[in-house]
Amino acid sequence: MTTAAKWALAAGVLVLAVIVAVLPRVRTADSPAAGPDLTAARAAAALPACPTGTGTVPQLAGVTTECLGDGAAADLGSALAGQVTVVNVWATWCQPCRTELPVLQRYAAEPGAARVLTVQVQSKPDDGLKLLTDLGVRLPTVFDGDGGTGPVREALKVPPALPASYLVTADGRVRFIESPRTFTDPEQVREVVRRLS
Repeated sequence: MTTAAKWALAAGVLVLAVIVAVLPRVRTADSPAAGPDLTAARAAAALPACPTGTGTVPQLAGVTTECLGDGAAADLGSALAGQVTVVNVWATWCQPCRTELPVLQRYAAEPGAARVLTVQVQSKPDDGLKLLTDLGVRLPTVFDGDGGTGPVREALKVPPALPASYLVTADGRVRFIESPRTFTDPEQVREVVRRLS
């Protein structure tokens, strides 16, 4: 092999090594998810586990997303079946959401309150965990992706203006809460639950 051929081979190997180094890795079920390590943020947020259950909410059948508190998969179609649940969709950039989340926390802490599940959208999961920690909100929360749409938003037909809340009845019907669009007092939540259950 000539010197020129050796140099050409060495250059080819070097180019190949650079290409392999910069190409994104293909994830497998055994490899960790891309993105930030959420362990410390999850510990600080101390969110409860997402609900699990049996049965089906037809509008949410087959909708699986990530539980923000522990990273486990949450099947909302079965998890929300059989119990009245207030589902609140929010994002970290949404100022009214920052006001509403603590109201929902206060409501959920009341005796006899319906279950509350929040859905973080259109913002990074670590930002969501930080916001919930800063607000002192400890509600079960699922992450529906930081892009323009996700399976929960598609199933619920979430409007672009946030926050958006829904009531899932014990018999599996899903009702959009038109009024009030933003809860400012736990009594408003109680009234909506009474009215739409």
